[in-house]
Amino acid sequence: MKISILGAGNAGCAVAADLTLKGHEVTLIKTSHALHDDNFEYLLENNGAMTLDEFGDVRTAYIHKVTRDVSEISGSKVIIIFIQTKFHEQLIERIEPYLCDGQLLLIVPGYLSTAYVLKHCKKDIIVAEGESSFVDGRILELGRFRVGFRNVRNPVGVYPRARKEEAFKMLEQLDERIVPLNSVVEAALHNPNVIVHTVGTVMSIPWIEKTQKDFCLYHDAYARTNVATWRLLEALDSEKMDIIEKLGFERLSYVEACKYRNSLDDTIDAKEVFLKYAEMPIRSKGPAKVESRYITEDVPQGLVMLEALGRSLDVQTPIASSLIEIASAALGRDLRREGRTLVTLGMENVHRIIADSLI
Repeated sequence: MKISILGAGNAGCAVAADLTLKGHEVTLIKTSHALHDDNFEYLLENNGAMTLDEFGDVRTAYIHKVTRDVSEISGSKVIIIFIQTKFHEQLIERIEPYLCDGQLLLIVPGYLSTAYVLKHCKKDIIVAEGESSFVDGRILELGRFRVGFRNVRNPVGVYPRARKEEAFKMLEQLDERIVPLNSVVEAALHNPNVIVHTVGTVMSIPWIEKTQKDFCLYHDAYARTNVATWRLLEALDSEKMDIIEKLGFERLSYVEACKYRNSLDDTIDAKEVFLKYAEMPIRSKGPAKVESRYITEDVPQGLVMLEALGRSLDVQTPIASSLIEIASAALGRDLRREGRTLVTLGMENVHRIIADSLI
């Protein structure tokens, strides 16, 4: 299958290599000059060679095409967006002229960016949103990605719901263990980063400033002994589940969603699945500074959206609101003003998506 991947960071490069090794014709498109330009230049100069190092299993993929030309998406059946969510709207506007009827646009993670597609795109395309990247890890050196973890399931929601069967015929061909959700709304709200990144990073601000490059979010913020941090995570998670329930979906906790993605063993306690994931010896350190995407992306794009949905549904979100205030004060920025709200998404678009989900 012809696939385009928009975003040549950690996730984009890893999935481009993975799909190439699975026999797909992949075009990897760099959408900015913000990060990973050196790795992108390496790929250009080395015939798209991207190596996946997966616990000693080392394989090199030669990605079909590496480019900055977004018009290349026109020839692909599936287009996957792997960029920071705060840039989704401007990228969707930018690629709209090159989208074609019948294509599937998969946004990972989405944070309800389907609404931006409805806002800016008039093409007859299918939109899908995933909860998290299929392959977890980091670019260690130029052209080399160390795989830290692979999800055993990758839940994806589809809009419009009437085209779900058509969408999954395409998605199954990716061979990335993709499984269906009821809606892109569930995918948006079960993005793990809105819970684990925000609580762990905001509440570790002094520790991050002191240790800098020695801080490891999963090891340091979510150790088994960190009882208070877990209480805070569960309180925020409860607010998220209140919103999910009010929207007509089943309550599902953060750890249960994590277990569904990460384990096929139904007998294991859900929190234990997360703790084992957090305790993995090969873990990338970070964030190394307070002003990182763990706050600058997941607070305005995740928590602000959660708060906005809560207000519209008359669901209280005191923990989410407090984290937004603390993060804004720490960074000296109004993250709520920068954030993803029902106004920026388009109230009518959000209503269309929710109505479609409940048909």
